[in-house]
Amino acid sequence: MRWESWLIHNAPEDHQALLPGATSAEMSHLEGEVGFSLAGDLRLLLSKHNGVAPRRSSTQAGAFLLGYSPLTTDGILEWQQNLAAMSREAAEEGYEEEVVGSIAHERWVPFAQGLTGDLLFIDHRSDRHGEIGEISFGSPEYRWLWPNARVMLHDLCDSVEDMSPLPRLGRRPAVHEGRMLEWPAA
Repeated sequence: MRWESWLIHNAPEDHQALLPGATSAEMSHLEGEVGFSLAGDLRLLLSKHNGVAPRRSSTQAGAFLLGYSPLTTDGILEWQQNLAAMSREAAEEGYEEEVVGSIAHERWVPFAQGLTGDLLFIDHRSDRHGEIGEISFGSPEYRWLWPNARVMLHDLCDSVEDMSPLPRLGRRPAVHEGRMLEWPAA
C-alpha cells in the first residue's frame, strides 16, 4: 500500500503506532451494533489496521491523517453511538434541523479522532454513501472533504510524496524530527 510504504520510510513512529487489522469477529460486532454494513473502504482500512495505539499527547505518533488518529473498532462504535444519540436527542427535543446532518447523524461512522475530539467520518447515508467529512465541535456544521476514502488516500499520498499542500484544505505535510507526520497550515 502506497500510504503505508511512505510512512515506513518517512514517518517510522507513525507506522509503528498502527495496530494489526481487525478480526472478522470485531468487524461483525461493529456492524451488528451500528445496525448497517460498513462502507467497503472502511472495511478495507480496518482489515489492514484496527486503528493506532492510543495517544496521550501531541508529541506521540499516530495522528498522521491530517492530525487525526485512526480509531479502533471499539472507538468507532463509541463515537458512532454518540453521534446517533445526539441525532435522536435533537429530534426528540425539537432542534433536529440544527443538528441532524449538520453536526451529527446516526449514519456517520467516525474513523479517526483528533486530541480535541474532532472527528473524520465516513457518511453511510444512501445519497452521500462513502463521502468523507470532518466534524469540528467548534464549528456549526461538518465540512465535506473527499468523495471517498480512496480519493482521500490518493490525495494524501500525492501531498506527502511531493511535500506539497493539500488542495482545498490549506495544509502542508511536514515530518517532525524524522519520526512522525504533521499537517500544519500551509
